[in-house]
Amino acid sequence: MAKLILKPVATQSIHRLFPTIIYQKNIWSKVSLCTALHRGLLKECKVLQEEDAFGREWSKLNYRHGYTSYNSVNDLHQRFAHFSELERKITTHVMRFATAVHWDLQRGKRALTDCWVNVMGENSTHSLHLHPNSVVSGTYYVQIPKGSSPLKFEDPRLSKMMASPSRKRTAPLALQPFVTLKPEPGQVVLFESWLRHEVPMSPTKTPRISISFNYDWVK
Repeated sequence: MAKLILKPVATQSIHRLFPTIIYQKNIWSKVSLCTALHRGLLKECKVLQEEDAFGREWSKLNYRHGYTSYNSVNDLHQRFAHFSELERKITTHVMRFATAVHWDLQRGKRALTDCWVNVMGENSTHSLHLHPNSVVSGTYYVQIPKGSSPLKFEDPRLSKMMASPSRKRTAPLALQPFVTLKPEPGQVVLFESWLRHEVPMSPTKTPRISISFNYDWVK
């Protein structure tokens, strides 16, 4: 592999390196939440919550005021037609994300390994975490009530800054220690799986419903 050497430029004294890339895009060319797929996903998310007794019990202890099928039914793309169709649509965006980060995939094959539902009720929270053993992680947003919690990302270098001064509130977005996105229904958000993220406490009575997933590359 050839060495990449950063050469000084006479007109530039600051280099901006090592970006963290987050992909946010509407699944539909024209946003329409009346599509059969989106309506079907919303219905199946609600049915799953009603029928997944083990998932509800697990959520009582680990996801208070909410429901997730993460620890009970996390292969939805292999079980239900609407989720399988969603996989096909999301995969297109995953490949665009891979292009944006300039990955050399060689002959590796993409694989959706996990797919699960998250339903955040009022006062539910999704604490800071990452997705180990995956390459790309993301979420498709099914129902986002007005005023619901955003998706919050942490600067991956934060734990290494030690005695660094805090950032000014007026600092550019790329230099903030935390950045929030406000997703909309019908959107997908993708990021590298090592990037820590969270969803702050949900203030809305109407549930915030999303479908999360992980991708891996297999040679």
